[in-house]
Amino acid sequence: RIYIGTESVSAATPTEEMNGAGNLMDFLDEPFPDVGTYEDFHTIDWLREKSRDTDRHRKITSKSKESIWELIKSLLDAWSGWVVMLLIGLLSGTLAGVIDLAVDWMTDLKEGVCLSAFWYSHEQCCWTSNETTFDDRDKCPQWQKWAELMTGHAEGAGAYVLNYFLYVLWALLFSFLAVSLVRVFAPYACGSGIPEIKTILSGFIIRGYLGKWTLLIKTVTLVLAVSSGLSLGKEGPLVHVACCCGNLFCSLFSKYSKNEGKRREVLSAAAAAGVSVAFGAPIGGVLFSLEEVSYYFPLKTLWRSFFAALVAAFTLRSINPFGNSRLVLFYVEYHTPWYMAELVPFILLGVFGGLWGTLFIRANIAWCRRRKTTQLGKYPVLEVIAVTGITAVLAYPNPYTRRSTSELISELFNDCGALESSQLCDYINNPNMSRPVDDIPDRPAGPGVYNALWQLALALIFKIVITIFTFGMKIPSGLFIPSMAVGAIAGRIVGIAVEQMAYHHHDWIIFKNWCRPGADCVTPGLYAMVGAAACLGGVTRMTVSLVVIMFELTGGLEYIVPLMAAAVTSKWVADAFGKEGIYESHIQLNGYPYLDVRDEFTHRTLATDVMRPRRNDPPLAVLTQDSTTVEDVETLIKDTDYNGFPVVVSRESERLIGFVQRRDLTLAIKNARQKQDGVVSSSVVYFTEDAPQLPASNPQPLKLRRILNLSPFTVTDHTPMETVVDIFRKLGLRQCLVTRSGRLLGIITKKDVLRHMAQMMNQDPESIMFN
Repeated sequence: RIYIGTESVSAATPTEEMNGAGNLMDFLDEPFPDVGTYEDFHTIDWLREKSRDTDRHRKITSKSKESIWELIKSLLDAWSGWVVMLLIGLLSGTLAGVIDLAVDWMTDLKEGVCLSAFWYSHEQCCWTSNETTFDDRDKCPQWQKWAELMTGHAEGAGAYVLNYFLYVLWALLFSFLAVSLVRVFAPYACGSGIPEIKTILSGFIIRGYLGKWTLLIKTVTLVLAVSSGLSLGKEGPLVHVACCCGNLFCSLFSKYSKNEGKRREVLSAAAAAGVSVAFGAPIGGVLFSLEEVSYYFPLKTLWRSFFAALVAAFTLRSINPFGNSRLVLFYVEYHTPWYMAELVPFILLGVFGGLWGTLFIRANIAWCRRRKTTQLGKYPVLEVIAVTGITAVLAYPNPYTRRSTSELISELFNDCGALESSQLCDYINNPNMSRPVDDIPDRPAGPGVYNALWQLALALIFKIVITIFTFGMKIPSGLFIPSMAVGAIAGRIVGIAVEQMAYHHHDWIIFKNWCRPGADCVTPGLYAMVGAAACLGGVTRMTVSLVVIMFELTGGLEYIVPLMAAAVTSKWVADAFGKEGIYESHIQLNGYPYLDVRDEFTHRTLATDVMRPRRNDPPLAVLTQDSTTVEDVETLIKDTDYNGFPVVVSRESERLIGFVQRRDLTLAIKNARQKQDGVVSSSVVYFTEDAPQLPASNPQPLKLRRILNLSPFTVTDHTPMETVVDIFRKLGLRQCLVTRSGRLLGIITKKDVLRHMAQMMNQDPESIMFN
């Protein structure tokens, strides 16, 4: 049991009453503020948080039998979890809808403006127009490009150059605004946020990372960053935004605001809501939180995540940002089944995804490390502006890179129906074809398709290179969409190649059984979808949640097997080169104290090899139970920076009694000096049940048994490190004491474990310390 804020100090005995010390020494009966809280950049103690919550629950249950009012309070307490989930779902759904609408409008603003109502995007502008024709559905008099608006000429070299110039100018303006806002108001709003959220959920404290300012700035700058046309997505940052919403609502309920363990359960559910609105995939969101971000995920959190994701998706659906009554941009409907022989190209796409994932992680981490260690890191604004400038200048000439990445993926996923006007659907039609429009047979590719193919090949190279330099800059940047774009481009190219082979060589043995002339056998869009899943899997190493997100995203239920084949292949291939996904690699790069559940510890070392003090170190800093003075304690706190101190019977016996946290000790002494008369520097501090009777001339003693943890976690010096690592991982400990037959030998902290693991993997043990 951990005595913090519990009523478990023995009542004052008659002898203490005679000393007049009873009421003074037990001033700690009233739990004073901030006991049991943590400093910034420290790790929480999951066991202590859990036992505090159990105590709180026991108290509420016993009180609820006393009166109707207490019963109502206990019911409200039980419901507060669901209320928080409802609020998180509503707010994150609303924010996602607003972000989607704003991105849509601002992306189009780089190319032109709507004259009838400037707040309409290109698509909305032409919906309201009566003069659009079916062939030129993107052209309507109300929508004008900048050159046409300024000079009156829509075509020609002059107009092209002016449009080009303004496109680059808008992009630079958006990205400059984004990086300036992040830099001035919320430095934590940069990046995708998922590595930090994983670290926070594993029990680390980063104050302000999920604060109100971060929420506000991240939402605004996310719109600016995505609209600037940089190679980044909004999906990762939406998880961060949803977690900020979760943290915001936690502060309304003391059950969550005062207990860091409970708060992390809410944040796990918020992460699920974030993915739910990012992809319109509520079930995928819950699985993503379970597979990728969460550290501690009890069954109760699973149900709550499900509810939060449902509310968030429902809210987004009510806003309907895409105007197609769907939650996502890339909804597709394919009409043809897939065949066994197609598994070969699907698996090849999986291999491509794994290789691209490995290449991306290695290159991106090398670049980010360079940014950290050289002068480059001192000029974040310049870096963002340079990358935006290069991106905009290279992207504009190619129609596939000029548009927003989501629209590009949407077009690549699309099946060529009879109504499609895109270049990718420029096939040569058979003049005497009299089939229903729904099922168009395979046709030879026309000039438009070949034109599109080399543009896509250039777009692929461009995306692969530019994403490496974009991810990790000081603006909100997600990785899901660029990875999917790389995979979708590669997949579409493979799909068209297979389709043309099947058309021209339908007598080959592989096509003979299933592809008759005049049949629609190959869907290039499906290959794009499989490629997107493979590349995303290669970078993040997700499997189950990835497949579920993909089929929720596209509505392609019968294509689960190809998606699974590609996801598993890409994971195998990428794991062959290195076990870490992009988020784990960034956690390592930043040196966050994160004990990954998936890492295996196979070395044969013992607790005694890792514990401190080592052979030549000064002895362990300890407190004794009844012979330390207040002055001794204050000196110890001033001279050391340890997070806590073991309490022993005496320095000779070194028999362990318990463990006391540094922060609680500091607060207790400060509180006692303010509230309790007679506590001076020479007062003796007691950690025993009752203080011995003292002569009247002695200064007032200070009894601190209340803040002592009487059941610290201990292991013997011969415990294998494999077991110790497992204990730290599964119980979420901060520190663990090493004893031999009751005598205290040393201490192992979470950072010691991480240092030791780094050493065993031949890494620099200091590189893992949070900087």
